[in-house]
Amino acid sequence: MMEWIVSILLVFGSLFMLVAAIGVVKLSDVYMRMHAITKAASLGAILMLAAVFLWHPQWIVGIEAFMVVIFVIFTAPIGTHMIARVAHRMDVPKGEGYIMDELQDELDRQEKEGEESL
Repeated sequence: MMEWIVSILLVFGSLFMLVAAIGVVKLSDVYMRMHAITKAASLGAILMLAAVFLWHPQWIVGIEAFMVVIFVIFTAPIGTHMIARVAHRMDVPKGEGYIMDELQDELDRQEKEGEESL
């Protein structure tokens, strides 16, 4: 029975990783690509680590898997956020359908404050 659960977790983890890879290739702009890679790859990695822990149920494996899951949960959104800010500041073109750009208002306000201080 445990083999089936581990196999299902590995298959679903692999499928999420595949969806992330396809999203990176097929999506139109950098912002959508980052969204796909962050969400799908993070979930895929978590499912695979759960499978590893179930297959090797020693406490050290559990601690290591838990630490990697925590690392992925904390670093993936932060890294993606920083890459998106840099892409926005470098005026990387956006895909069609973007209605609102809240970050542009903040950048305009910062530029205006910088000009006033000179």
